[in-house]
Amino acid sequence: RFLYKCYQGRLLSQGLCSSCVARLRRCDGSHRRGLFLSSRNKSFLTQTQSASKPPWRVLFFGSDDFAVESLKRLHVSRDDSTAGVIGSLEVVTLSRDAPVRKYAEQHRLPLHHWPDVDLSAQFDVGVVVSFGCLIKENIINNMPYGILNVHPSLLPRLRGPAPIFHTILHGDSVTGVTIMQIRPKRFDVGPILQQELYEVPKNCTAGELGATLAVVGSKMLMDTLKHLPERIANRKEQPKEGASFAPKISSRMAWIIWEEHSCDYIDRLFRAIGSRIPLKTMWMGNPIKLLDFVGKCRVSFTAVPYLSSVPGSVHYQKESNTLLVRCKDGWVGFKAVNFKKRLSASDFFNGYLHQSVLKKSPSTSTCLFQSYKESHLPAGHDNNMLLRNNTSF
Repeated sequence: RFLYKCYQGRLLSQGLCSSCVARLRRCDGSHRRGLFLSSRNKSFLTQTQSASKPPWRVLFFGSDDFAVESLKRLHVSRDDSTAGVIGSLEVVTLSRDAPVRKYAEQHRLPLHHWPDVDLSAQFDVGVVVSFGCLIKENIINNMPYGILNVHPSLLPRLRGPAPIFHTILHGDSVTGVTIMQIRPKRFDVGPILQQELYEVPKNCTAGELGATLAVVGSKMLMDTLKHLPERIANRKEQPKEGASFAPKISSRMAWIIWEEHSCDYIDRLFRAIGSRIPLKTMWMGNPIKLLDFVGKCRVSFTAVPYLSSVPGSVHYQKESNTLLVRCKDGWVGFKAVNFKKRLSASDFFNGYLHQSVLKKSPSTSTCLFQSYKESHLPAGHDNNMLLRNNTSF
């Protein structure tokens, strides 16, 4: 009755005859509310209902530099009135030093601090890129078009948090980007909306590949958003065949097993994780970091006939200022090491491997890097970083 009294004059002014008003007076509450809503103006409906076409109201979830590329493209589209794809944009992020948070603060984008997400403002669709947290089901269900994910692999291959690193580590020649809808409780299992292949350049590092796929993914995201209802209507479930997992990288992956690791594997390992985690080995019972990897090295045994073929054997090559180390099927080179401090190959040789030094403290293990074993690690180091039996990557 209160609503009727408030809007009776308005209903009459919009052309309802007195008989219609009388009928409204006799109707029960539900009928009265339906007639009242049907008479409201179109602009009010636009504000309360989800859109059926762009521009979209977007809630973005992200953390690292890979995610920033997609956020930038969404931000540019929001500010471009001619694009007509993004109407509003808000951001959910994690720690204070996350690149996504820094970008949002710099450009004054509305911020939500995970896990406190304010859903009072209505959103049409969510976008999650390299976020690292499972998003709650109630948040997913709050989005009429769900939440889209930009994933840098050809799903279902390499599900998980580190697909780019494992692409390089496995030596894959082809990868790609997948745009999918997320599902609650599990990562990377939702239906595929768009997928594109990308040929991995030879000798590419994980950092280089990640930067390229970030751009590819951001463009695919915008293309998907332009045609969102159509893409959702034609989405495809991921096949059960070919699924694999790309676990998070850790320091245990950096230990080299000279008897088992080939030159090619060490090269891929360095290109996959070397920019973040230095490769490591044991020397004289202590951990030593191997820096400035130069790849597989050719060694002339006719010129240096005394070189040992024992895996882990170390030789200093003066002409190239390189430490050569014997692995499973050849020699690999490093220009520097970190043992207490950073040392060039020549400094390490002169301080620890020169004949004058060896005469003072002769040992069969002095010129030998040992593969990591738990019993080798001295007190004060992590004894849970055993790599020998880890074949998940």
